[in-house]
Amino acid sequence: MTEEESKDLRKKIAELIIVRISGYHEDEQRNYPRWEVNNEELKTLIREGLGGVIILGGSTYELQSRCSELQKLSTKKLLICADVEEGVGQRFHGGTLLPPPMSIGRIYNSNPKKAKSLAEEYGHCIGNEARLNGLNLVLAPICDINNNPENPVINIRAWGSDPLTVSELTCAFHKGIKKEGVLTCAKHFPGHGDTNHDSHLMLPNLKHDLKRLNEIELIPFKSLIESGIDSIMTAHIKLENIDSKNPATLSYTILTELLRNQLNFNGLIVTDALIMEAISKIYGSGEAAVLAIKAGADLILMPEEPFQAIEAIFMAIKKGEISKERIERSILRKQSALQRLSSKELDSRNFQEIRRPGKLLAKEIIRDSLEIQNPGKIGPSSNGINLISVENAINCPFLNRPAPAIVLPKMAGYRSLLIDKNGISPWTGSKNEPLDLDLIGKAPILLQLFLRGNPFDRGMEMQENWINAVIQIQENDLLSGLVIYGSPYLWQKIINITDKNIPIAFSTAQIQEAQTQALRRLIKSEVIRGKNQEASINRFID
Repeated sequence: MTEEESKDLRKKIAELIIVRISGYHEDEQRNYPRWEVNNEELKTLIREGLGGVIILGGSTYELQSRCSELQKLSTKKLLICADVEEGVGQRFHGGTLLPPPMSIGRIYNSNPKKAKSLAEEYGHCIGNEARLNGLNLVLAPICDINNNPENPVINIRAWGSDPLTVSELTCAFHKGIKKEGVLTCAKHFPGHGDTNHDSHLMLPNLKHDLKRLNEIELIPFKSLIESGIDSIMTAHIKLENIDSKNPATLSYTILTELLRNQLNFNGLIVTDALIMEAISKIYGSGEAAVLAIKAGADLILMPEEPFQAIEAIFMAIKKGEISKERIERSILRKQSALQRLSSKELDSRNFQEIRRPGKLLAKEIIRDSLEIQNPGKIGPSSNGINLISVENAINCPFLNRPAPAIVLPKMAGYRSLLIDKNGISPWTGSKNEPLDLDLIGKAPILLQLFLRGNPFDRGMEMQENWINAVIQIQENDLLSGLVIYGSPYLWQKIINITDKNIPIAFSTAQIQEAQTQALRRLIKSEVIRGKNQEASINRFID
């Protein structure tokens, strides 16, 4: 192989690599420097043929200019993607933030037709904002069936807990997003919904066989393949009864024999991030990339060391372990996907105008999925305590100073006390010990629990503590109201042990619109609609 041929081959390999970058322009602004390549490395990778980027952080305005700059640096069309499962605002300030998919899944239980219409509108909203801001690949929908209540990583990111709900809603979502000509990605194949471990931190191991997968987990993927899904992302899980050696991401049996050959998927197979510890704890950066290509993956997402990954694949080709034709096939699939991108002109209207339909959609989903018991029963208090539990108070964008969860109870006379798993423990001892009511204060307590299960967060572990705490607060006759934002599994447990006379609300969403709707329904209207107070609320809440 000549030097020119080697250079050309490395460029072709680089076309299959997607690296993570920050949406901020300056390296010093990166929130996750371990995961995000710096600007100098990025320019080098683009010169060497990089295939795409996954972006996180910054505002929508920064995202637009960042995407424009990237395309100017590259001699070919880049894949520019983001994890915006719940709206562009999930990752970029200024975009619409929508309720999680399971909100629509709960509407589906009583009104399937309405839920499918909302799911399609949900996809259209995300696709529209993604395209307007320069993204061309949305890493959604989640096709995992969350049939394990203890799942710490999927949870309410899923559309539901049964195959029919997930299949119908993800197909409706896909129909909506494709109206905008944005590429889509079904994840996480062959199904991450029944795990009780987070693959960002360790490799989950499941005992499901192919019969079980065909009956449950694969149903949404099959439907989306028929609907023309552009790409499918792998799951970092081990299915020991299907491949006893390799995780799904690195399994030829799962990616090629099952997904390609049996399910006849002809689109792009994308690995989940190889930097996740389910993979990086076990395999080196180059080793994981080579094994993923051998297994049947087309795109390598977030290798820990991208330059090492390129070189390792190059050496595997030189040794005859991977054929050049194999690389060419993946490049052709990528080029075919890029040709399906929208040719629409960017909308000239102000981006805030574009966002309005998304804000209205969020309100409608929350309204239709909100559950209330004993509305309008929380009255004013002279010494009430608004006890708020969050998973991580430092990284909590929905609970800033003017958040409705703080402002509305304050108008009813409740002072806020915020606690999280990293702060001062409200418990007298270890897990399942009683609350320290002397620390909290023996006064009427409005309890607001923000617990949903997030990647990297072990907030699910706090749930049992709060079940016992609700019992304790009730026994002391101090519980004046309760709102749960997030986990429907916690809601089901708590509603069964809560006094039927207690005002209680549940929303799968944690965003400020959910706080507004829940608390306005629970707190007596005259308390928050007194002289000059409605204007005060609306100054903070819209």
